[in-house]
Amino acid sequence: MSNAASKSTSEQKRASGPGRPRAFDEAAALEAAMNVFWQKGFEATSLDDLTSAMGLSRSSFYATFGSKQDLFLRAVGYYSRNGIRGLAETARAAEASDANVVDAMMQALSDPKGGPRGCLLINCITELAPHDEKVAELGRRHLESIEDLFAKALDPANPDAARDKASAYSSLAIGTLALRKAGIPAERITRTIQQAKEVLSP
Repeated sequence: MSNAASKSTSEQKRASGPGRPRAFDEAAALEAAMNVFWQKGFEATSLDDLTSAMGLSRSSFYATFGSKQDLFLRAVGYYSRNGIRGLAETARAAEASDANVVDAMMQALSDPKGGPRGCLLINCITELAPHDEKVAELGRRHLESIEDLFAKALDPANPDAARDKASAYSSLAIGTLALRKAGIPAERITRTIQQAKEVLSP
């Protein structure tokens, strides 16, 4: 057997040897973990909950994601990136169709008929940010990104001039999530948003 063939065989043995995480869809596993955290919160989620939902053994879990805390931060970051990307797409679609961009973003964020699960990131801020600086930092970046999109929608030529109003709209949208979690009817949430918008944009 040639040296090259011998090396190739050796590498294959190492690749499939003990302790090597089995092949799986890492993005799908991360999304599954995100949904478990979203449903149960960080503290109430067990390692067994995660490995069961992700379809992983404990060894594969630790080898790929590290700790529960590491996985949680990755899942929340994944959620945040997808959420901001989706909100930006909503803004672009509204602009392309000559719809009101701020209204479209408010509807997408508040989602009055979305049920009591709320926003994963806002849930995390409420649960963990007071004593977890990494979660607090993720939350701040997420909220700043939402404000940036509102500021650009309110004043495309000079977003900085619209920063305060953008913050107000962002806070309004996030506040409606608390109403949803409390079981307030969608019609009432919609009326609340409309009333607040009349105050913000007389």
